Amino acid sequence: MGRNSDYGNGMYQQFMEIMGRLETVEKDSTRKIENLNNRIDVLEKENLILKEENLLLKEDNARLKSIINNDSSNTSLPPSTDKKGGKPANTFNGRKETQRKPGGQKGHKGTTLTKAEIEKKIASGKCRHEIRTIGDSSRQNYVKKYVIDLKTEPVITEIRIYSDENGKIRIPSEYRSDVTYGTNVKALAVSLYSEGVMSNDRIASFLNAAGNGELELSEGSVYSFCKSFAKASEASILNLENLLMDQAVVATDATTVTVNGKQNYIRNLSIKDAVVYHAMNSKSIEALKELDFLKHYAGILLHDHETALYHFGTDHAECNVHIIRYLRKNTEETGNVWSDDMITLLCKMNRTRKDFMEQGASGLPVEKIREYEEKYFSLLEAGKTENKTTAHKYAKQEEKTLLNRMEKYSHNHLLFLHDFAVPFDDNISERDLRKAKNRQKMAGGFRKESGQKMYCSIMSIIETLKKRDMGIIENIRKLFMGTPAIF
Repeated sequence: MGRNSDYGNGMYQQFMEIMGRLETVEKDSTRKIENLNNRIDVLEKENLILKEENLLLKEDNARLKSIINNDSSNTSLPPSTDKKGGKPANTFNGRKETQRKPGGQKGHKGTTLTKAEIEKKIASGKCRHEIRTIGDSSRQNYVKKYVIDLKTEPVITEIRIYSDENGKIRIPSEYRSDVTYGTNVKALAVSLYSEGVMSNDRIASFLNAAGNGELELSEGSVYSFCKSFAKASEASILNLENLLMDQAVVATDATTVTVNGKQNYIRNLSIKDAVVYHAMNSKSIEALKELDFLKHYAGILLHDHETALYHFGTDHAECNVHIIRYLRKNTEETGNVWSDDMITLLCKMNRTRKDFMEQGASGLPVEKIREYEEKYFSLLEAGKTENKTTAHKYAKQEEKTLLNRMEKYSHNHLLFLHDFAVPFDDNISERDLRKAKNRQKMAGGFRKESGQKMYCSIMSIIETLKKRDMGIIENIRKLFMGTPAIF
């Protein structure tokens, strides 16, 4: 009886020990499972975060690729920024090498001066005619050859101012100083400043060398010449702005320049035979309101989608060359076909317009305009459909913005179809602005706003003279003598 009791107690204790161990194992297992579940939750959250980060990185990668692929063919960047086959800055040209010999090519019209042209110049009296003989001049038979050259030698003119009947000597204002520089030197200095894109010290050095060291020009003298010319140009520039005011269409653009280390702008107002430049602090509406021309102009402004300009003029045309670049960029980024088809359509519109203009037509037939406009809006609808499946968020948003712009400003992009006076592009104002970029590259900017304004006044006269094929030096001299160069 006692043995059985001890045996039972022993078995019970063993059972209880086993149950205790099982309970401990179960608790440990439960705790480990809870830890694993918690870890799984954490990993799932981390995985979700990684997925979101991965998506963001993909989108940012697409955005960066888009920026890297920017060049002159799909943005407003200059050709010097092109990476694939582009022309680096300051290289001679981007032409491919040929096997042709240098110089004039067969079939091309030559530009060499002929005897007949030289004799016309002699007869006009604009060139000094000198005769030099070789051989015995007493003989009657001779052959004429011509040498056209340029004489550069310092000339000192003594001005003698006599008293009047009352014995008083009245000295003209231009001769207040005992020694002044003549209009030839001043005209050359201004021409080198504008056309030559030279700094004042280099202009002084060049003219001093041309004058055999006798002129003794200083950098300050050159600046004074340019400043005087800008002041004398005010009446001519006013005449130009009055001319622009009467035009049905005026093209305008703006480019950045540096003034005392800060970003400023130069804006031009261009037509075929005239251009006026203005110095500006910004491209804002407030800055544009300071231009008297824009406040009073009642025609069409042609520009590169500057929305601030829509507050001026009576109508607006947008540059289609710029929109073609954005369309090309969209095709590269999204792979969608609507933008490529739109480029083809715009180019076809322009070709058709040119054909009708060459035939002497005053405008496109209404049916043709309606046909093109229907195709234009049809492609925009196709673009909206394609945009829904565009892969990358960045490209999708950019494409949507482009579609919205082309729809909202459709009248302005297609105005060239309705009015032959409106160009297809804004290239005329862009060409006129390249001179300002040349100045920026040479000098690195302007030290004062007064220098920027002076430059704009000078270039307004010089570039207009070039557009009209008028003599630059001759008309600069006239301005210095008080005769307006442009009426």
